[in-house]
Amino acid sequence: MNRTSIIALAAAAIFAGIGLGPSVASAGEWLRADIRADKRDIRADKLDLRRDRVDLREDYRDLYRDLRSGRLGTSRDLADIRRDRNDIRSDRRELRRDRRDLFWDRRGF
Repeated sequence: MNRTSIIALAAAAIFAGIGLGPSVASAGEWLRADIRADKRDIRADKLDLRRDRVDLREDYRDLYRDLRSGRLGTSRDLADIRRDRNDIRSDRRELRRDRRDLFWDRRGF
């Protein structure tokens, strides 16, 4: 190789390094922000799951009270229980997805 081609390759490498430098640095910032967002989502999903479980326990308590006393509100209680179970199932699914996303984000994917 002659001198001009070596200089041209060195110049191309310098320009490529200058162009890639900021994007690599911003990728690190983006990754940390994504991890923080995933952790925040996990905390929110855990809180939603806890609230739904409390609601489910209250609905079961209301159902058993209605059955013991002979009230006619059991169909409404059963609908509430079914809705709370579906909410718990969807919250668990979201929690699993957020945990999986956090797992892969920590590995850089």
